[in-house]
Formats: sequence, C-alpha cells, structure tokens
Amino acid sequence: MDTSSIPGMELIQVADVVAREKSIDREEVMLAMEEAIQKAGRAKYGLERDIRAMIDRKSGAIRLERWMEVVEEVEDDETQISVDEGAKLTPAVGLGEFSKQSLPPIEFGRIAAQTAKQVISQKVRDAERARQFEEYKDRVGEIVVGTIKRAESYSITVDLGRAEAVIRREEMIPRENLRQGDRVRAYIIDVREEQRGPQIFLSRACNEFMAKLFTQEVPEIYDGIIEIKGVAREAGSRAKISVLSNDPGIDPVGACVGMRGSRVQAVVGELQGEKVEIIPFNDDPAAFVVNALAPAEVAKVVMDEVAGRMEVVVPDDQLSLAIGRRGQNVRLASQLSGWYIDILTEAEESERRQEEFRTRSTGFIEALNIDDVIAHLLVAEGFVLPEEIAESTIEELANIQGFDEDIATELQNRAVDYVERETTRINEALDKLKVADDLRAFEYISLAMLLSLAENNILTLDDLADLDNEELVSLLGEHGLSDDAEAGDIIMAARAHWFDDEDDQAADASDSDAPDTEAEAGEISADASDS
Repeated sequence: MDTSSIPGMELIQVADVVAREKSIDREEVMLAMEEAIQKAGRAKYGLERDIRAMIDRKSGAIRLERWMEVVEEVEDDETQISVDEGAKLTPAVGLGEFSKQSLPPIEFGRIAAQTAKQVISQKVRDAERARQFEEYKDRVGEIVVGTIKRAESYSITVDLGRAEAVIRREEMIPRENLRQGDRVRAYIIDVREEQRGPQIFLSRACNEFMAKLFTQEVPEIYDGIIEIKGVAREAGSRAKISVLSNDPGIDPVGACVGMRGSRVQAVVGELQGEKVEIIPFNDDPAAFVVNALAPAEVAKVVMDEVAGRMEVVVPDDQLSLAIGRRGQNVRLASQLSGWYIDILTEAEESERRQEEFRTRSTGFIEALNIDDVIAHLLVAEGFVLPEEIAESTIEELANIQGFDEDIATELQNRAVDYVERETTRINEALDKLKVADDLRAFEYISLAMLLSLAENNILTLDDLADLDNEELVSLLGEHGLSDDAEAGDIIMAARAHWFDDEDDQAADASDSDAPDTEAEAGEISADASDS
C-alpha cells in the first residue's frame, strides 16, 4: 500500500473501509499505517535513528519527524543529545524532553511500499485476532452456526462470519460427512491464545452439545422448569440424558420428547440419527440405575456405597438387552449414574451366593470347630470372618435366632482363641520371611493380607509401593480386595513416605546452607565486614 500516493482524505477513507470490513477499531488501522510509514522512513534516513510518523486523524496529513532525547550523558549519537545542545535549540529543550526535527515526505519505492503493505496487513491481522479473542473468550459453552470453509480428514475449518473456528477429528461425529459450503452447528469448547493467534475450538461430539441442543428445542429447559442432570453419549451411535422436573405438574420426559416426538427428533436429526434415550432422574441411586438400564428389566440391585459399585441382577432373557451391543447400554448407564455397574443373571447370582455361602460356612466350621447348622446361621446373619465374632458382644450373638447366651459365649471364646492362634502363626511366619518393620506397621492391610504379600516376596513398604493396582488385586483377591480404586488407595498410602523423605531432604539442604555454629556464623559475618 503506497500511502504517499493517497491524498489525505482518501487515506482516512481507506482506514474507515478496512476498519469496517475487519470489524476492528479505526484507530488500530491508523496506528498500523503510522508504523508502516515509520518503517519506510527509517529505511531511508537510517535504521538506527528514531523516526516517527504521525497521521492527522481529521485531514489525513502525514508528518515525519526525527526524535532525539535530551540526556545528561550521551550514549547514542543517533537518538540522544546533551543538555547543552538542547539548550541551544530554538525553542530550548530540557532534560528528558525530545528534540523533534521535521523531515521531508518520502517517496515510496516498490520495496518500501511492499514493506509498508506487509506491516499494515500484519497489524490489521493482529488487531482482528485480538478482537476475535475478546468477542469469543466469554462465549465458551454456546452453540454457534457457521459455514464449512475447509474440510480435511483431521480437522474442519468453520467460518463463523466474524471469525474462524476449528473442529478437530476427535470432536466430530464419527462417519459424519461434512463438506465445504455446508452449514453446521457446533459447541464452543475452548477459546485460547496460541502462537499463531487466538484459536476457537468447536465440538459436535461432546456431551454438552447435546445438552445445549435440548435447551434450544425444549422451552421448559431454557426456562429452568426442567433440569438436565446428566448426559452420557457415544457420538454417532447412542446417548442417554437424565432430566428432572422442578414442577410436579410437568412430565420431564414427555416435555423433552414433544408432540409426536417432534422435539427429540429435531435433536436426533442434528446428531445424524444418533439414538437418544430420555431418562427421569431419581435421587435414589438404585432406582436411577434401574431407569438408566432401560429398556432392560431389573430384578434386584445390591449396592456397595464404599466402593461405588452396584450389582444389578436381571432375568436370564434380559441379559443381552441390559448389557447392550458391545456393552454400550451398561457403559452409558454407568457414565450417567457415576456407579460401576456389574450385570448378573438371576441364575449366576444364585450360584454365586450359594458358593459364597458354602465357602464362608466351611471357613467357620474349620476355624471354630462347629457344626454346619451353626455355621449356616452365622453366615445368614452376615458374619464373614471369625474376627467379627470375636469383636461382637455376647448380647449381639445371643440375639441370633436359635442361639442362647451359652452358645454365644462359647462361640466368642472359640473365635478369640482362633484369632490369637492365627496372629501367633502369622507373626512367626513373618519373622521367618524377614518382613520389614515398616511393612508390618502399615495399618491399611490385615495380618492375613500381610502374609500373602510376604509369601509373594513383598517384604518392605517400598515393595508394596512399587506395585500397581492390578498386581495388588491379584495378590489380595482371596482376602476380598477386588476393587482397583481401593487397591489404589492402599498403594498411595504406601507411597506417602516417599514424599515425606523429599520434604526432609529439602529441609536438610536448606539447613546445610546455614552456619553450623554461632562461632561459624561470627566468622562469616567477620569475613563479610572485611570484604
């Protein structure tokens, strides 16, 4: 852009047109033009000189000046003058002020004009990107509509009108065929500054996109009467969305489905035929999981709140429906509810319960030397280990149907004897295996678990800390450890001393930098004063 060939008012008009087309501030364009003229001026009069250009904002007149700062001691002859030289100027220029020397206007050659054009274009691009960032940084979480500008295998570039955005491959709906020129709706997942400028990232595969689509299609959700509690989705295939009505008179599922399915079909159409199930939310986790596993029927639910697991028993003919194709139904239900769900048939559940009953009964018979009737009564009451009987009171045991105080006392005595014998046996075995004191003092595992670890050459706390979750579950599965999360908690507790050691080393290093004695501190102080 050869600004020297543009009359003043036309220069103003050019700035106005560029500012309007790029939706940026007119002042930004004027500053870019000034910088371009300055760059050309320095190329002509000396790159080391402080050449500045000013464009009159009303008339468009260009003024070119050489600035020199008045300083006490001149270090750069090209940009500084002394106080004495400043005093000789008319008018005089004082310390810290600038001497301004007008320069004749420059004629732009081809190279200078090209350089000026590049500077202006770059500045305009920078201003446009800054404007885009400011406009979109607070719009994360909105749905936008744009036109596909470029469609590639790894990403799609979307023209939003005032900005460009990107949909990466992992944020596209699988097998969706989008082409250049297509109109597309997407969810803004992120807006961030990068080296190449602000980037707007969109998604059509995230859960939030579906939630926003329902918000647009269902007025009751937009008004807050119906609340979306959760979304679980495998983009392009199947999704589950849970909804709750804050008005007892409004059915949340019916409102989301709409007349003859019009509302849900609008969402399904946008998602390229993705199968969507709308599920009523329930504060009772078990009831909610039953709803989430629809259309499968559920016979029984057993919850383990500590482990966050739920065992769901279904009729034999409902197993494949509950699990779904490639496990999709139970996987989505698990994501929606936040519970790990284990599906069993009634036959499998009955067989497993019977096996557990037999195993526990046999354990009591062998440990306490009792007959199978008493052992069955203990198991039926919920006892698992002899240690639990030893820790119970006589009154609790006597309240079991078929027991009296004499039986309860005898059972507890036998349980206490058994626990003492086992403790002695295990401690002797640990001594022979030379188990380290730090592992024996570790409070997160039982003595029986400790012996199983030692028999597998886990002899120190560091040995335990080096295990991963799967290894620990395999070693202690016979003792009831079957959950990866619980195994992870044990391993992290075993690793805690590693971080304590790091803190101690840091403290020791800090202490070593300080004087060891008062005398040494005095010597350091004396040396410092001598220097």
